[in-house]
Amino acid sequence: MKPPRIRSTAAAATAVLAVLALATACNRESPGSGGGKSAIGIDLPRSDSDFWNSYAQYLKTGIKTDGIDALPLSNSQNDVTKLVANVQVFQNTGAKAVVMAPQDTGAIASTLETLASAKIPVVSVDTRPDKGSVYMVVRADNRAYGTKACEFLGKQLGGQGKVAELQGALDSINGRDRSEAFAECMRTKFPKIKVFELPTDWKGDVASAKLQSLLAQHPDLNGIYMQAGGVFLQPTLALLEQKGLLKPAGQKGHISIISNDGIPQEFDAIRKGRIDATVSQPADLYAKYALYYAKAAAEGKTFQPGATDHGSTIIKLPNGLEDQLPAPLVTKDNVDDKTLWGNSLSR
Repeated sequence: MKPPRIRSTAAAATAVLAVLALATACNRESPGSGGGKSAIGIDLPRSDSDFWNSYAQYLKTGIKTDGIDALPLSNSQNDVTKLVANVQVFQNTGAKAVVMAPQDTGAIASTLETLASAKIPVVSVDTRPDKGSVYMVVRADNRAYGTKACEFLGKQLGGQGKVAELQGALDSINGRDRSEAFAECMRTKFPKIKVFELPTDWKGDVASAKLQSLLAQHPDLNGIYMQAGGVFLQPTLALLEQKGLLKPAGQKGHISIISNDGIPQEFDAIRKGRIDATVSQPADLYAKYALYYAKAAAEGKTFQPGATDHGSTIIKLPNGLEDQLPAPLVTKDNVDDKTLWGNSLSR
């Protein structure tokens, strides 16, 4: 009677594995083929931001056009525990490199070390992990974002006034870099401008609620810096319109607004005079070079600090390398520039 029992147990185990595999597949997108010698695991960080949805679109296009052997994409939805679980699936299914964009840059260190011990290189997009080995960080200079925003608003306001800063998550290197650089620039160059720092954890509803409270206390607010147009633009403009404060640029009472991201919606708002500027974060280049470096990593290629052939500079980090891609300031003067990804993205 033992052989039948063994067969029954084996069949049950097989059924359980099949169900688990199906559950995993149902929780993932599937534009890539997977299963090849250089299979790449790619985790999308979130789907509640126009910027990151644009990045995902560019990624999927690049996977197809460049013949990238990608495992089914996962989406960690701004949850580091989901990211860790998704990366474990990549490791278990044969990934030779992993692309991720950890929103909590401190909590991912142990996962990076696990991947390093398994000799699986990691490309981190837009965010620079605080610790843990990375093959390459594909990112723009986020301190420059804060400085550009400060200098633009400072000039727009003539060096005096009140500015609301809708900060991202301060446990993120991007949120810290933008906030620290903005504060330093305002403190040294425009000391007569009062800055109200509003941490939001990259959440549009939180930004709107805090801005509404601030406006109740300071109705004479005359400047806003949004660290992420992809999540802050719509709720901010809706609130200002509701309160009768959305005056066109050049009109008395206009609140000067600068953003970060470079999405098509920001460009439209600039054209209509609803906001004044944004810093174009290169979603297209993030996707392009994420795939480029992941493929290179899977093939065992290496890079050195210095100028690249695509207009950027690779710098050395304590835990890897970073390719700092260009991120231009966009105003009414250059908003129609066809080279900006926000003007070429199909909408």
